[in-house]
Amino acid sequence: MNEISIPPLVPAATAGNLTNLIAERAWFEPERITMSRPLGEGWQPVTAREVEEEVRATAKGLIASGVQIGDRVAIMARTRYEWTILDFATWFAGAVVVPIYDTSSAEQIDWILNDSHSVAIIVETPALADLVKTVQPAHTRHMWTMTDDVLAVLREAGKHIGDDEIDRRRNALTPASLATLIYTSGTTGKPKGVQLTHSNFLSECGNVVQGASELFLKPGGSTLLFLPVAHVFGRMVQIGSISAGLHMAHCSDPVGRLPMDLASFKPTFVLAVPRIFEKIYNGAEARAEAAGKGKIFRKAAEVAIAYSEALDKKGMSPILKLKHGLFDKLVYSKIRAGMGGNVEAAISGGAPLGVRLGHFYRGAGVTVLEGYGLTETTAGATLNLIGAHRVGSVGRPIPGTSVKIAEDGEVLLRGPIVMEGYWQNQAANDEVFDSERWFKSGDLGKLDDDGFLYIVGRKKELIVTAGGKNVAPAVLEDRLRAHPLVSQCMVVGDNQPFIAALVTIDAEMAKGWIATNKKDGATMETLRNDPDLIAVIQTAVDEANKAVSKAESIRKFTILAEDFTIAGGQLTAKLSVKRHVVAQQYAAEIEALYSKE
Repeated sequence: MNEISIPPLVPAATAGNLTNLIAERAWFEPERITMSRPLGEGWQPVTAREVEEEVRATAKGLIASGVQIGDRVAIMARTRYEWTILDFATWFAGAVVVPIYDTSSAEQIDWILNDSHSVAIIVETPALADLVKTVQPAHTRHMWTMTDDVLAVLREAGKHIGDDEIDRRRNALTPASLATLIYTSGTTGKPKGVQLTHSNFLSECGNVVQGASELFLKPGGSTLLFLPVAHVFGRMVQIGSISAGLHMAHCSDPVGRLPMDLASFKPTFVLAVPRIFEKIYNGAEARAEAAGKGKIFRKAAEVAIAYSEALDKKGMSPILKLKHGLFDKLVYSKIRAGMGGNVEAAISGGAPLGVRLGHFYRGAGVTVLEGYGLTETTAGATLNLIGAHRVGSVGRPIPGTSVKIAEDGEVLLRGPIVMEGYWQNQAANDEVFDSERWFKSGDLGKLDDDGFLYIVGRKKELIVTAGGKNVAPAVLEDRLRAHPLVSQCMVVGDNQPFIAALVTIDAEMAKGWIATNKKDGATMETLRNDPDLIAVIQTAVDEANKAVSKAESIRKFTILAEDFTIAGGQLTAKLSVKRHVVAQQYAAEIEALYSKE
């Protein structure tokens, strides 16, 4: 099979917009608890009516500050309750949301604010406000800070704005109206603004909610958002939860608070990137090892995997059932308790999960539904479902979406979830859309006979970390090579927890450095571990990192004893690095960069 289309469960919208999700829920179920916000060590429930009131009041503040229909408003913050309120408030004001990662560099902020021509920005903290001020353009006339009680500030500012103005602006928005500009890394280093409309989100979220009804429409269901809402993946689940009336809460500090928030909120499902599931597994194994129960844990893992595999084969031995029941009490229940105790399933995206981990979690009682998509497809284009699940695949197309495998193996996507195009970048649009409006994903894949998609590689050079962060290597590599001592470099980190780099030294420049630093007789084999040389290269790495966010920055590097050459097979005739060749030849060095992680 090389093409599959799944009929939509929710047809493409012909009227309305995302504001209706808030307004209609408040009208039909005003007392339904749709969100909870942090209150001390617990949670304060917020009804659908209260959410709409807060969204309207916040929108009035934006209007009072001069925000017009179609204006772009940037939000730069971690995932938190205010993010969701401001997101919908911006739409109630008729404007467009421009997310910015809270980890973004000054260069990235500068580019996004100018390229989008954002008229205002809301940041999370005074520290972020200080950073933005260093690059804030004149057209970004307003800046508010969340921790300075931004919702109360905007409520007060908009007290004189009437509901009729809100309704006028809401009614001016159509399905085709631009909802958000999400900037994603490009191979040139300059982020591109992905234009997603109200229709894109209504199609994506409507069909995901209905297709994964066991998660979103489960009576008493809930989810805890802890991934960045600035990312399209978290944004989709946020809007999908609002659409479904699913009880939703936010965790702004996953490192410091996630275990506590999971324990107190007790969600029925979560969304995460593979790195989170890896950490949960590794943490459980480490704790078992420390308690002298490492052998028990590893045996339990083997049984969980075998149990999940048996579910697929529809052949379960009585002995396996018995062992599974025993380990459920000893091991699996503790893992589920660590996720809050009520989690039955999770959605994983952003990077490949791995077959072994997928089977382990399903065997342990938490089905991890792996999906696949891009910012350009409004998050998920394919998704495994409880009733249609194949471990190792990224699922079948979400309803309303078509997937095709091109002759060269590239995954092509089409449907109402596909973006309108890149913001003010026709050249990029021409590159990613073919004549029939198929979107070229840049990924290589295959479809099985049942329409399940398997991603087998990446056509484009974009690196995707284990945390789901897209990283364009060119911007880092270009800056690294600007240092006089650096000859070649290659950024790595695909499916890894962080970005690292291989660096080679310019032989001619090295001669001068050796003489100046009185390292006579040194060879590259000895110099590659020389603390003085490592310190110099570290300054080059630090300079390169200024161009990117913390999540995209190079955390470790290794200096190679030999340079890349055409003769060695590492360079093309145009002196471009053959990434796959270098990755093969220096696999041991790359593995060593991550060996202690």
